[in-house]
Amino acid sequence: MALVLLPGLSNLIEDISEEKKLPPQVVEAALREALLKGYERYRRTLYLGVGEDPFDEEYFSNFDVALDLDEEGYRVLASKIIVDEVESEDHQIALAEVMQVADDAQSGDTVVLDVTPEKEDFGRMAAATTKQVLAQKLRDQQRRMIQEEFADLEDPVLTARVIRFERQSVIMAVSSGLGRPEVEAELPRRDQLPNDNYRANATFKVFLKEVSEVPRRGPQLFVSRANAGLVVYLFENEVPEIQEGSVRIVAVAREANPPSRSVGPRTKVAVDSIEREVDPVGACIGARGSRIQQVVNELRGEKIDVIRWSSDPGQYIANSLSPARVDVVRLVDPVGQHAHVLVPPDQLSLAIGREGQNVRLAARLTGWKIDIKNASEYDQASEDAVVAELIAQREQEEALQREAEERLAAEQAARAEEDARLRELYPLPEDEEEYGDETAEDVVMSEGEAADTSEVTPESSESAEDGAR
Repeated sequence: MALVLLPGLSNLIEDISEEKKLPPQVVEAALREALLKGYERYRRTLYLGVGEDPFDEEYFSNFDVALDLDEEGYRVLASKIIVDEVESEDHQIALAEVMQVADDAQSGDTVVLDVTPEKEDFGRMAAATTKQVLAQKLRDQQRRMIQEEFADLEDPVLTARVIRFERQSVIMAVSSGLGRPEVEAELPRRDQLPNDNYRANATFKVFLKEVSEVPRRGPQLFVSRANAGLVVYLFENEVPEIQEGSVRIVAVAREANPPSRSVGPRTKVAVDSIEREVDPVGACIGARGSRIQQVVNELRGEKIDVIRWSSDPGQYIANSLSPARVDVVRLVDPVGQHAHVLVPPDQLSLAIGREGQNVRLAARLTGWKIDIKNASEYDQASEDAVVAELIAQREQEEALQREAEERLAAEQAARAEEDARLRELYPLPEDEEEYGDETAEDVVMSEGEAADTSEVTPESSESAEDGAR
């Protein structure tokens, strides 16, 4: 068969490669696969209205497409096995036929033949299939390359540029590194900052939140401006002591999108020093607040509290409520991580924060349930009684949970024992293989003989009945 010409094939591959940001060899592979699918469709259409389609899923596995970029065309090739008697013309070829052109041919050898159909025979349906498959394969390759490129990034924070808006999401262009092509990423509404101005071509630092593996029409990268990881990254880049390892960020609690518009975004960062002479809070704030101001500017004015971490839970909780002044921290239920914090009356609203934001962030930061109490009105005896009741209730719930788990474990053990017994009586096919030539009946009989080898005779049966009488 002659070469099927595709004028402008080389330019087509280059254009697709540039448009889709894919290597030329990837585009060539997708085109070959698409043409092969088109050939399959062409072969199947020959049976439309004539008979049943005889091809299964693996029928065309020995077919391939070869692209000729110099002459700008393609060929369909089939690998066929040489046999004495042909049963499938698409997979086999007669030895006598091959020996007409190759005297040394032998049965069992494989030959590659050109089976390209004429271009006018290829058909409109086959051409449409080729176009559809090519578009799908290119999308699949794009998704696969994006997953490989972004899934294992060491630095999850990227510089993003606003491209357009879709519903409530912002579509941004991001790149994994210098010289790498830009790809689209989606910034959902819940991951946006209320103070951001997402105008066209504006740039922002974003946190790579997810690389979707599910096929979808839109971007498969999801980025966030509200993720706590963005705060960690910004501090790491502004504070040399964090980069050197003398200061570490222990925990971050962030509320980038408060439930009410009257409350602004706020973050609490707990830091610790590896070296005694280094002040971790001062290092993060910087001279006259220069370092933390850079972070605040990138987050568009978000309030940030840098507090010192402590291994003492009471001290850590007191620090976490900054800027409020705390009198006493009572760890009323250390097991359940419940604390009462006593503050002066003039510090009560500051400790709680507007709509409870300050104490809410402190609780997230420390992992403790924190109750703010007025120190002048605190009745320790009554409060202890309430806490004791809560502890008793918690312990009762934990006991019920343990009982339920033990009951479930016992039921599972009983079912497993019953399954094992039934499997001995009625073995599965794989069990029969283990027994070799023995049948299940033989196994059961041998077990019964081991348990009771005595023979019951009519005389012994009558004696047993007389004894019973």
